[in-house]
Amino acid sequence: MMQWIAAVFLGWLGGMVVNYLSDILPHERRLAAPICMICGEKQPWWNYLVWPRRCPACGGRRRLRVWIVEIIYIGVSVWLWISPPVRLGAWVGIALMLYFGVVVVIDMEHRLILHPVSWTGALLGLAVGSWLHGLTPTLIGGAAGYGLMLILYGLGFLFARGVARFRGEPIEEVALGFGDVNLSGVLGLLLGWPGIIGGLILAILLGGVVSFFYLLVTLLLRRYRVFTAIPYGPFLVCGAIGLLYFNY
Repeated sequence: MMQWIAAVFLGWLGGMVVNYLSDILPHERRLAAPICMICGEKQPWWNYLVWPRRCPACGGRRRLRVWIVEIIYIGVSVWLWISPPVRLGAWVGIALMLYFGVVVVIDMEHRLILHPVSWTGALLGLAVGSWLHGLTPTLIGGAAGYGLMLILYGLGFLFARGVARFRGEPIEEVALGFGDVNLSGVLGLLLGWPGIIGGLILAILLGGVVSFFYLLVTLLLRRYRVFTAIPYGPFLVCGAIGLLYFNY
């Protein structure tokens, strides 16, 4: 019974950490006191993290995402506690999930993969990758992930530039940002060589499927916009999770 309670509590703490970093890093680019996402006023830690989670200045409540993330991480913690990944173990598995959560939430909400998040991921990826694969495959995987995505980023930039010139107006969003290049380098360190190739293939396939259904739904709802960009970080993360947590 105590193990279940510990797993739930650990997941709740993990969710709070992901929510805090996802709130504060896009605004401050560093660790700082929590702020209200509505009015920008600083928040007392207990109020912000535990209760009542309402801004004393403007009365605004924290967003629904906070509760969703915490529920997800409670489930993830219990899952990893019961059935830890063979290669990673429970504790490393939880640490990586915290990192992945910050990447996904920020990218979905702000279309950003921040440099401090990438630098932290590079250190984490180098340590975990060297432990899993050895130093040389880890470094080759990081270089391959970065280089391959850099090529795709360059091709996407040239395509967007050509389309913008043809249409006579700039395109505000592009399919890949440079943050995706950095993230691919981080995931290359984690997956090593040749694992990063499988991770990128999974990400591309998943991104294609989701993009297809997104296009279909927007067409049916008559809300389709040409060249609407979908954040690509979550697909890259899902590809890495598939290989790290389910590749036995």
